Amino acid sequence: MHRSNTATATEPAPVWAGPLTTAPLPGPDGPLAGRSVLEGAFALLNALRQEEDAGVTRLASACGLPKTTAYRLLDQLAELGAVERSAGRYRIGPGMFRLGHGWQPYPGLRSAARRPLRRLATVTGMTVALAVLHQGQTLVLDWTTVADVALPDDRQTWPWYTAAGKVLAASARPGPPLGPLPRTWPEEAGRIRECGAAYDREEVLEGVCCAAVPIRAANGVPVAALSVLTDPDHRLERLADAARRAASAVAAGLGRSAQRHIGRQGDAPSAG
Repeated sequence: MHRSNTATATEPAPVWAGPLTTAPLPGPDGPLAGRSVLEGAFALLNALRQEEDAGVTRLASACGLPKTTAYRLLDQLAELGAVERSAGRYRIGPGMFRLGHGWQPYPGLRSAARRPLRRLATVTGMTVALAVLHQGQTLVLDWTTVADVALPDDRQTWPWYTAAGKVLAASARPGPPLGPLPRTWPEEAGRIRECGAAYDREEVLEGVCCAAVPIRAANGVPVAALSVLTDPDHRLERLADAARRAASAVAAGLGRSAQRHIGRQGDAPSAG
C-alpha cells in the first residue's frame, strides 16, 4: 500500500476569465501608474501566500493598493475560486492549489515519474520525492510514501542545498544563481558529478537524511531529481542505487512521451 499527497482535482478548475482586465487600477487621484488589474490581483495572491490568512486592510497595505481596490479584487478572486473568504479574512483558494499542482518544468515529467516513484517507495519503504531546482530553491513536485511511513515535513519549497538541489546544481551548465556558496562547494560538486548522486546528512532537517539522483531528458540534460528520505541509520549509497534505477525508468518514460509528441506533430496536417 502507498499513498501520495499530491492533490487530485475532483472538480473542474475555475475558468480564469471574467471581470479581471489589464486596465490601470483606479487610485484616489486617478489610475495607479504602472499597475494593472492583473498586477494588483497577483500582488494580493503573493501577499496571501506570505500571510496565509489576513484581512483586507493588511493586504491592501502590503500591496500598496487602496483598500476599496483591494476589496474589489479580492471579491472577484473569491468568485473565481482563487481566494477563499471567511469572516472578513482571506486565504489562498482551491483554484490556485489545483493550478499550481499542474506546473511542471518538462513536458510529461509528472506522468512519467508517477509509477517509478510508487515502486521506489514500496521497495525501499521510504518517502520519495520528485523535485526541481527553480530560482535558487528546491521545489518538490510530488511526495510519495508507503502507508505506514509518515512524511517528515511535506513542505513544497526548500533551500537549494537539499540533496535534490545539490545534484541538480552540480549538473547544471551554466550553474544556476544560488547566492553565496560555501568555499567547499566546487569540490563537493565535483564529487557529485563523479558518483552521480548527492547526499544530505541532516543538513536541512534534523533526523532526516536523503539520497538524490538526477533525472535526465533524452539530450542528457537533468530536468528533475529523485530523492529518497530516510533516518540516519540507513546507508544512503544503497538507497542511491535504487533511486538510479527509478530515475532510469522515469527517463525512459520521458523518452516515450517525447516520441508520442513528435508523432502527433507528424500526423498533423501541414500548413500551406
